Amino acid sequence: MELLEAIKGRRSIGKVKDEPVARELIEQLIEAAVWAPSHHKTEPWRFVVMTGEGRRALGRAYAAMTEPTLGDMAEQDRADRLSREEAKALRAPVVIAAISSPAADHPRAVLWEERAAAHAAVQNLLLAAHGAGLAAVWRTGDGLGHTEMVKAFDLAHAEEIVGFIYIGYPDMTPPAANRVSGADKTRWIES
Repeated sequence: MELLEAIKGRRSIGKVKDEPVARELIEQLIEAAVWAPSHHKTEPWRFVVMTGEGRRALGRAYAAMTEPTLGDMAEQDRADRLSREEAKALRAPVVIAAISSPAADHPRAVLWEERAAAHAAVQNLLLAAHGAGLAAVWRTGDGLGHTEMVKAFDLAHAEEIVGFIYIGYPDMTPPAANRVSGADKTRWIES
């Protein structure tokens, strides 16, 4: 697959088959991720791969985040809602937590640059998944910094989850996509 073709052809695909993905393949995706650029070569990222029952760690965090918001909900309704929250982690056979892990002891490291590098690593991972014939979707949201997520993924000071990447074999046709032309988004400054 040509690089530009891969970039233009990659889509977020959330509907996947319930088939395991080989560990070696996931390791290849992470190896692609760690080749992302980083300022001052700090490599400010780490990954937590969840498969099988390991995905329940994320599911329990989703449920724990939701529980305080349920108020006086009837017991059965409460149990159903918490069960649905836990099931979010089971939507794909592999879920990878991508974590921005800033270099604490590098004198020139800047937090937003460290976070940007972690995002670049996620893009590499998504492109590698696409190139391997896998479906992937990068999920984010306000809950990434919730104390339950911090506990579940043992985040150190200044570490942040930059997203959960759900991966599996596609179980849907990728949607068509359009983009505004790069020319329409570019301003040239020339002499």
